Amino acid sequence: MIHNSIIVFTDGSSRGNPGPGGFGAIIIAPKNNEVGSENHEIREVGGREEHTTNNRMELQAAISALSIIPNSEFIIRVYTDSAYLLNGITRWIHGWQKNGWKTKEKKDVENRDLWESLVEKSRDREIHWEYVGGHVGVAGNVRCDVIAQTYADTTEVDAEKKLKLYNGPLSDYPIKNILDISHDAGKVKEKNTKRARSSAKAYSYVSLVGGVVKTHNTWAECEARVKGTSAKYKKVLSADEEQKLIAEWTQTQKR
Repeated sequence: MIHNSIIVFTDGSSRGNPGPGGFGAIIIAPKNNEVGSENHEIREVGGREEHTTNNRMELQAAISALSIIPNSEFIIRVYTDSAYLLNGITRWIHGWQKNGWKTKEKKDVENRDLWESLVEKSRDREIHWEYVGGHVGVAGNVRCDVIAQTYADTTEVDAEKKLKLYNGPLSDYPIKNILDISHDAGKVKEKNTKRARSSAKAYSYVSLVGGVVKTHNTWAECEARVKGTSAKYKKVLSADEEQKLIAEWTQTQKR
């Protein structure tokens, strides 16, 4: 995987979408950009924006990683869990450019500024864009997710203190399986279960705002209450689940 290659993992996150956001990336490259080097270095990077979207943070993660990789003859392998980033840079981008940055529906391409930056950073490089499942136990993706979410949840200064972003020899990196892109079967099953739950018909939606728990018949009602606030909310599939969740959240507020 790593022979004469530069390995990159990326991820992005946004609270509220749009809302506060963060991105994370990991770059694993031969030391001093030397072909055939047995020594590799690893660098973690991250950042934050006050008002952004998941998609913009996914793009920014890739841009930031490519920005610090020197030009070389190495193949760059970028692993992302973002279908938006992957499809955009490998498929959609060609049509967008040809059509003057318009979609097939003749609308302006969203995030054009970042797409143009990504195209520029990719120029004259051999980049292999690879999809890796999110939240299925792939070490590089998991770490990038932690970096992105930490930046989304706090200030850059506090995030850097908490994360202690690594920059040094691969041999000393604490995540020893960082180059393993195989997934955890248990996490894949868990993700599939969550996906099935997401598509199931809701009995109701429960929200917690300002210490007050309420139920809603539709997602639109729930969204109207929680949007733009510090809130908890959850879709429930039965009356029993609804009552248990209300009791749990009510009890939590009393502590």
